[in-house]
Amino acid sequence: MRGVALRYASCEEAANDILQDAFIKAFDQLKNYTDQGNLGGWLYRITVNTALQAYRSQKSRNTHHDTYGQEYTGYSSNDSLENMNMEALLKLIQELPEGFRMVFNLRAIEGYTHKEIGVMLEINEGTSKSQYARAKKQLQARILAEENELKTRSYGS
Repeated sequence: MRGVALRYASCEEAANDILQDAFIKAFDQLKNYTDQGNLGGWLYRITVNTALQAYRSQKSRNTHHDTYGQEYTGYSSNDSLENMNMEALLKLIQELPEGFRMVFNLRAIEGYTHKEIGVMLEINEGTSKSQYARAKKQLQARILAEENELKTRSYGS
């Protein structure tokens, strides 16, 4: 559950808040849990829903929108991704603008359609598609940048 919270949060502190809220919800709803499903899957779903609720709550409090920053056009090779450890990849995902991060997690990791994501995040389907494409481009560029930095350090030594 912590890994799920970290994927959706922008930092460790926010992930801890999501995780705590998810545990409280799970404890409150434990009486409703039937032994017909996987407990881990049930807890996973509660954590994802708690993260989405936190996002929607934060989104409604903010009057400004995510800054998209620079558009990236680079593409990462499979080697770049394979050589990156999970902690570094998680950090890159957390650094994505909030909307990008939410859409990326729901589409790439959870497997939801853009239509479903639109309903969950209260955005247009087209916005979901656009944010997903931009999130992928940013991640690809950042992975390549990390790889290039590692190569530069290793050649410079």
